[in-house]
Amino acid sequence: MEISNSNSNSNSQHQKKQVLLFHCIESEELARKVAAQSDLINLQTIKWRSFDDGFPNLFINNAQDIRGQHVAFLASFSSPSVIFEQLSVIYALPRLFVASFTLVLPYFPTGSFERMEEEGDVATAFTMARILSNIPISRGGPTSIVVYDIHALQERFYFGDNVLPLFETGIPLLRQRLRQLPDFDKVIVAFPDDGAWKRFHKLLDNFPVVICTKVREGDKRIVRLKEGNPSGCHVVIVDDLVQSGGTLIECQKVLSAHGAAKVSAYVTHGVFPKRSWERFIHENNDSNKGFAYFWITDSCPLTVKAIADKAPFEILSLAGSLAEALQI
Repeated sequence: MEISNSNSNSNSQHQKKQVLLFHCIESEELARKVAAQSDLINLQTIKWRSFDDGFPNLFINNAQDIRGQHVAFLASFSSPSVIFEQLSVIYALPRLFVASFTLVLPYFPTGSFERMEEEGDVATAFTMARILSNIPISRGGPTSIVVYDIHALQERFYFGDNVLPLFETGIPLLRQRLRQLPDFDKVIVAFPDDGAWKRFHKLLDNFPVVICTKVREGDKRIVRLKEGNPSGCHVVIVDDLVQSGGTLIECQKVLSAHGAAKVSAYVTHGVFPKRSWERFIHENNDSNKGFAYFWITDSCPLTVKAIADKAPFEILSLAGSLAEALQI
């Protein structure tokens, strides 16, 4: 019995670690929210500057003081132009004699470009995973990489043995939010395709389900109802990410045509290139057309800034989940 006690004591001590959290410029707001979740997380700063030729001129503040500490970096790879400066910091931090290093990259951005359909296609997701797999090992061992709802399941195997990928999901945030809805008993979950069903159905198995499917007719991709009955229900379409939003809009039309009382959407990553979120905004607060709610997480900080306080959008923050992941 004494042995198990000492084990449990060491476990409880092991779980509580002080973490020094660095972040890129874009992720400052999310980093502040993460730090606000726990006294054990302390924000750190980096001087993000450029030389005249545009290349990064970077400085990690208090580099001496982070020796022997648990260090994390909150990244946002929203465009190729910001990736290089962040990688430079990500490669430097583990070499500063830190006790452990964790990279938090909520949205793994090249994830939808992993298909090699013909000779000559370049799988950028694989390239990105290889770059991240070569982050130097810290004194505490391999780098942990925290990613949320990665787009394709096979990408889990793209990472090399020098890093430990930790795959998290935003779905618990959605479940929590759905429980707060007045029509919770009428909620059913819809998946826009079989891929989304494979990824998420086990996490949402206490809800009735509708599955849609995309079929090609000539040059068009048309969404059809494959199984389930949305009639009279509040249908929530669930997927990992949204780009242009075309599939979600087609899905919503099909569900409404089959009698759905209301349609909402949840995606973990609101990418929305070229302001494509504008297609979803309620005109004059008219929620009768389109989506009742559109939930996204704050994994894509530029989108969060752009859509703040615009119906039907609501942000479900990853901050609490990230603070927990940093204690693993």
